[in-house]
Amino acid sequence: MADDPNKQDGRDRSKVAGGQDYEVQHFAQANGITPDQTRELIGKHGNDRETLEREAKKMRA
Repeated sequence: MADDPNKQDGRDRSKVAGGQDYEVQHFAQANGITPDQTRELIGKHGNDRETLEREAKKMRA
């Protein structure tokens, strides 16, 4: 049975919760950077996932 599209949770998936260790760890692992680098990016650029992914890519290069 498919998920009910009318039942949505309140999470904003376009943001990375910098205060949640598991989210920082997941983002870091998915983008090939360390959790400390992820926190640094969040501090510098905010928590918008798209921006953080772009900056993480620059950091890896």
